[in-house]
Amino acid sequence: MKKLVQLFAAVFVTAFALMYIAFHLNKAEGYSGHHTLTIYNWGDYIDPKLIKKFEKQTGMKVIYQTFDSNEAMMAKIAQGGTTFDVAVPSEYAVSKMKEEGLLVPLDHSKLPNLKYINPRFLHLSFDPNNTYSVPYFWGTVGIVYNRDMLGGKKITSWNDLWDKDLRNQILLVDGAREVIGMGLNSLHYSLNDTNKAHLREAKRKLDTLTPNIKAIVGDEIKMLIANEEAAVGVVWSGDAAEMIAENEKLDYVVPKEGSNLWFDNMVIPKTAKNIEGAHQFINFMLDPKNAAQNAEYVGYSTPNEKALEYLPKEITDDKRFYPDFTSIGNLEVYENLGKRMLAYYNELFLEFKMHRK
Repeated sequence: MKKLVQLFAAVFVTAFALMYIAFHLNKAEGYSGHHTLTIYNWGDYIDPKLIKKFEKQTGMKVIYQTFDSNEAMMAKIAQGGTTFDVAVPSEYAVSKMKEEGLLVPLDHSKLPNLKYINPRFLHLSFDPNNTYSVPYFWGTVGIVYNRDMLGGKKITSWNDLWDKDLRNQILLVDGAREVIGMGLNSLHYSLNDTNKAHLREAKRKLDTLTPNIKAIVGDEIKMLIANEEAAVGVVWSGDAAEMIAENEKLDYVVPKEGSNLWFDNMVIPKTAKNIEGAHQFINFMLDPKNAAQNAEYVGYSTPNEKALEYLPKEITDDKRFYPDFTSIGNLEVYENLGKRMLAYYNELFLEFKMHRK
């Protein structure tokens, strides 16, 4: 009998220990409760001091995880199994996630700081009533270039990238929409073109750019351009701002043919376990002083109108990153192209990358 009791005791202790371990592993993987908030964001896309400030104010523990593409983020959320309370998708991803039932509607009564967002950034086509999303950052896709390395030559057009003098001098971001979009824009087609003949034409033109392309890279593009490893880069505006802060020889331009006007947004995924905490975090990030601090740290443009008052004038007066809205009329927001067409864009982009080899 004594052995039987000891056996039961051993089983109980083992089971308890396993439950304890599983609980903490789940927390590490993002299984959040009311005292934990799991945020899923792009890399280096928030001031870490703001996370500490939020934890101190609320008593919540923040688990911060990152992704490197909208597609990877959406796939992880769609699979379920991992809790994310707040995510930061781009505009076309918001539209797609909405269609697929991956988002929780926002309670605007818990977001009083939404009033500070410039109305120009609200009620956009991908989420007309901001039912599921609120703006986080915005910007453009353009060309950053080193004036000295180009002998003082200016770049104003996508087609300037095909200049033979730029042989092995161009870095591209590793994004299908950005690169295929560059090819489309250079031919005066829409960034959201679904005409396969136009898309194949854009891909053929991109193939002729191959001699000028040094590499297709990720986040390291910022360091490579700033350190003058290449003269030209196709980048997002916030990355360009960070590079220019590191190297005064650099300049940034949105090509005259047009380009992408993008919006990243805070949402609550269907995986959320701490919906109350998610609203608290979103409202915290909408606070003008916090939004200004975040914009200064990250380098991207804030949609928070009140936050502009707390930013240095040299930032807000820089028309490359805070342009007059009358000057960006030829920019397009990425639309949700649907699974099949997006797969076709990705297929063309993969063929383009393989062509370089």
